[in-house]
Amino acid sequence: MVEPPQTDEGWYVLHDFRTIDWQHWQETPQRRRTRAIEEGQAFLEECEALADAEDGQSAIFSMMGHEADLLILHFRPTLDDLSALERRFETTGLAAFTERSTSYVSVTEVSGYVSDDYFKEDAEETNEGLRRYIEGKLEPEIPENEYLCFYPMNKRRGEKYNWYALSFDERAELMEGHGKFGRKYAGDVSQVVASSVGLDDHEWGVTLFADDPVHLKDIVYEMRFDEASSLYGEFPYFYVGRRFPPSDLGAFLEGAKVPTAEHDEPEQEHAHGERHGHGPPGETDDADDTADADEADETDEIRGQLEEMDIYAGKPHGEDVYATVLYSEAEAEDLFEEVDGLRANFDHYDTHVKTAVYRGRERDRNAVVSIWETDSAAETAAGFLSELPEIVSRAGEESGFGTMGMFYTIKPEHRDDFIEKFETVGGMLAEMDGHHDTDLLINVEDENDTFIASQWRSREDAMAFFRSDAFRDTVDWGRDVLADRPRHVFLA
Repeated sequence: MVEPPQTDEGWYVLHDFRTIDWQHWQETPQRRRTRAIEEGQAFLEECEALADAEDGQSAIFSMMGHEADLLILHFRPTLDDLSALERRFETTGLAAFTERSTSYVSVTEVSGYVSDDYFKEDAEETNEGLRRYIEGKLEPEIPENEYLCFYPMNKRRGEKYNWYALSFDERAELMEGHGKFGRKYAGDVSQVVASSVGLDDHEWGVTLFADDPVHLKDIVYEMRFDEASSLYGEFPYFYVGRRFPPSDLGAFLEGAKVPTAEHDEPEQEHAHGERHGHGPPGETDDADDTADADEADETDEIRGQLEEMDIYAGKPHGEDVYATVLYSEAEAEDLFEEVDGLRANFDHYDTHVKTAVYRGRERDRNAVVSIWETDSAAETAAGFLSELPEIVSRAGEESGFGTMGMFYTIKPEHRDDFIEKFETVGGMLAEMDGHHDTDLLINVEDENDTFIASQWRSREDAMAFFRSDAFRDTVDWGRDVLADRPRHVFLA
């Protein structure tokens, strides 16, 4: 018997496609239409706010073409959650003006094609990078991109080309090549792939998200030429739509363009991983406000202390940059080849500052550093970068005080002096109370661009070092060998 890949399942997915009975809508008195809009909007807002469940995602899309007018998309932990949402919608005044044209039920899934090691290792021993990647596949967020493309797919079972007759290794090799095609669009296209074997008419449901609909067309077109698709893939139909906030439901039913100018960017009040309150949008607990204020005060304090030592640490009015740093045990050259493709897509965004691979000297790992003007952009980039080969951890998630990212640009004639000085300081750090480890990493494209990563037991331990005479002496010495000021970049 051919070996099937192991699978692990996450959230259940419902694509609920609706058509509007426009004649009925136009002939209905305004009072009833107003009530339908109010009840429909309230239902959709409650879905997005997760008033019905402890976790999940929901969004609404205006669909193009004759197949459907609306798509209500739900991710929920259980099938019962989805069933309740279906019935809850039917109690609204809006439901009387709609008819379900089709629907699709599936469940998010990862398989041995993604990582055979995940199924072989004990869950507690799975490395952090792989764990985060798997979690993102099983409990995905609905991206904030404007456009959506949904299609079901099957693997061919013909006399000549039968996917299920191939060995596991053959299938895994084809899927690896298929994934490389898709990674070319990282940063432009996001996807959620869910299994529908035994749940619906086809084997998988694929949902693509992008800000530019041409990218949806391009990725599907190019991947048709990949062997996994050209020989073994079947794609029955496609749906395309644009996301809009529930508050634009009235504008949608009036025939206006949505989202309206007031809501150019769809809001996502409750992204996965955040606390889900049941109050009106924008309302938060005092505890949340206090935590945010404390975090901001701590950041300002660190910034101020570093600034006193003439170390750039951002400015107080939104001019900071944010970095996501992931560590990989892959060879630096192989890592750079993968990163270079992602970077080309990142450069399309004005908020992208820099993405580079840094080779480690002290530890057997390399770093991928991606710097952005906003915290949210850096966090989004981390999702794509986490799929790079052999990612083992992300800076800031280790125990103790998150990694301090110190970036130094060295004058070429003083490079050897700088490395020698680092080794001296490194020896001193090893004896300091609260210090875990420090490594000097060097940009594979520019040997004079360096990144120092330090891990401490606590913020107080790190700041004690930065206040020390030894550190001040090192900073003073560095003024002659560095091309610009040392720069601390806050981690996203």
